[in-house]
Amino acid sequence: MRKLIGILLFTLLIPVSEAKLVTKVVHYQEGDTKLKGFLAYDTKFKGKRPGVLVVHEWWGQNAYARKRAEMLAKLGYVAFALDMYGNGKTATHPKDAGKFAGMVSSNMPLAKARFLAALDQLKANPLVEPDKIAAIGYCFGGGIVLQMARQGVDLKGVASFHGSLGTKEPAKPGEVKAKIMVFNGEADPFTTAAQIEAFKKEMQDAGADYQFINYPGAKHSFTNPDATALGKKFDLPLAYNAKADKDSWAKMQAFFKEIFK
Repeated sequence: MRKLIGILLFTLLIPVSEAKLVTKVVHYQEGDTKLKGFLAYDTKFKGKRPGVLVVHEWWGQNAYARKRAEMLAKLGYVAFALDMYGNGKTATHPKDAGKFAGMVSSNMPLAKARFLAALDQLKANPLVEPDKIAAIGYCFGGGIVLQMARQGVDLKGVASFHGSLGTKEPAKPGEVKAKIMVFNGEADPFTTAAQIEAFKKEMQDAGADYQFINYPGAKHSFTNPDATALGKKFDLPLAYNAKADKDSWAKMQAFFKEIFK
């Protein structure tokens, strides 16, 4: 009898199907350029679900971008951290990061082509609802997702975290399809008050559905826990702000619930 009870107890402890976070490197291509993305999803969520593209900082698609993709997967999305530089190239010094980011930012047709190549990858995933896609971006990536919204890329929404606001190709009335959420650090010297006012006017003139949140005391790269150390190492105005990080992530989740309902 004791043996039978022991077997029954052991059986009850075995999960019927063990949910897990699945991550994988995805090789894809845009033109002649080989790209290396990072896909993440959680098996505890069943059936098709919305997809979210993650556009990296100027450092490239590194561990931070992949961590955000994993965090999104745990919320129930299929996340794809894309590659804007090619072959998964990353930088560890601002000089290289600036060169890589500048090459893409100064060539918007190239940036758009690489973004759309990643979007096609995500839409083709059998777990993704192809008509429910959003994009988030950090610093350089925040600027990229705003540019994609300006150009009318078919997305439900974009969220920019401490991203650049300026543009040489402002949004035209009626062309912005995505709802826009911008999280900015009020103490970020890379974003001026004049740029903020110009961005708001641009969005209003274009008839865009947007929200702009300014965090008092937050500097550039406020969502990245490594920002403070990097700022000190390279003498840059970067700093992590736990309060702004937590609040912006919570507001992004509410934003996604709204646009995906």
